[in-house]
Amino acid sequence: MPQESGTAVNAGARGPAIHDLVIRRAHVFDGHQALAGLYDVAIDGEEIASVSAEPLRGRREVDAAEGWVMPGLIDTHIHLYDVHAVSGPDSMRAFEEHELPGKLGLFLDHGITTVKSVGDPTDGILDTRSKIAAGALRGPRLLATGCGITGRDGHPAVTVFGDSPWARERFTGEVDSVRQIRDLVHHLADREVDAIKLLSEGACAHSGGLGYLWRYPVFPDGVELVRLPVELLRAGIEAGHERGLRVTVHTTQQAAAREAIEAGADGLEHGVTVEPLTDHSLIDLMLERGITYTPTLWIDDAHPDARGNLKKVAEAGVHIALGSDTFSGRGLFGANTLEEAELMVAAGLTPAQVLAAGTSGASRQCVRPDLGAVAPGKRADLLVLNSDPTADIGSIRDLGMVILNGELTVDKRDPHL
Repeated sequence: MPQESGTAVNAGARGPAIHDLVIRRAHVFDGHQALAGLYDVAIDGEEIASVSAEPLRGRREVDAAEGWVMPGLIDTHIHLYDVHAVSGPDSMRAFEEHELPGKLGLFLDHGITTVKSVGDPTDGILDTRSKIAAGALRGPRLLATGCGITGRDGHPAVTVFGDSPWARERFTGEVDSVRQIRDLVHHLADREVDAIKLLSEGACAHSGGLGYLWRYPVFPDGVELVRLPVELLRAGIEAGHERGLRVTVHTTQQAAAREAIEAGADGLEHGVTVEPLTDHSLIDLMLERGITYTPTLWIDDAHPDARGNLKKVAEAGVHIALGSDTFSGRGLFGANTLEEAELMVAAGLTPAQVLAAGTSGASRQCVRPDLGAVAPGKRADLLVLNSDPTADIGSIRDLGMVILNGELTVDKRDPHL
């Protein structure tokens, strides 16, 4: 268990630099690999100042006792607002006042320092992002796409929100023309979203036409859907790129994944889940285009091919990002992200691969090069663990401390923090 030094350092003393905070004598997973030996990690302000094999001095020092320091985890696919409870202005206000603060805090309590919302009400999620950034709400760094964009009568508009017109209008953006999707993407860019999410199709096979039936284990009834036509898909991606935004696409089938990549998508949300990935040229295309694959096993493990498909793309060298698809009503925010990591190992990835997917790989997906690494100049979002996560992924649950933006925000030694 990490121990805090009881000796204050004289800020005016001569000699080596005195840092704001030093974590002493730790093994380090730097976002890509485990470093050999023990290190001191120094923080000044909100940034990592030094990772040194030599002792460093700090105004505040924490002895990691040969535990592990790694970047804070990043969950690139979450849904923060409760899709079942939020059905009107009163229920949304009640959720934001009574439920939201606790859910945000759970992420930090489990070592998740950044989350990316990919389909919450645009006004609400951007207001929440502003409150967190201003310090008015305690929570992880929040990145957001605003509403997910889908075809008219597409997923999740008629699946998840078919019985709630008010929520449907706010959680989703339905479009049925190139002009509409371009205008919506530019509107979201004007609101300064962090990325764009498009939804190509649901979770079932299709015969190539626009209409088909959506089935999903969590929602047992079949729902007839309309796919997002390829010309709209391409127009939405082009509009996002015009505004410098990364565009990822919800897919579940090989045909839809290929269509999204060929249309210019930067990443696949879910990837291929409802069928075995047998098209090796599709994997080659992912590699050629630098696609990021977000497997979301926490929700998609019900599909028998999801794990095997993840293993295939990971072994081929496709970029992987951790994303759980966590939402209200199942499991526990934060804990679901850790379960996602464990499921990825169960699928055949090594702990180090999964740690990279949740740190440097996730930062790539989010286009946040300041995150996801233990290195000078990077954001000081750090976890101090009591055991080795590269040997056992379950060690991410053995959490000693969470540092966010250089501030100690969770200390398991002090339950009052």
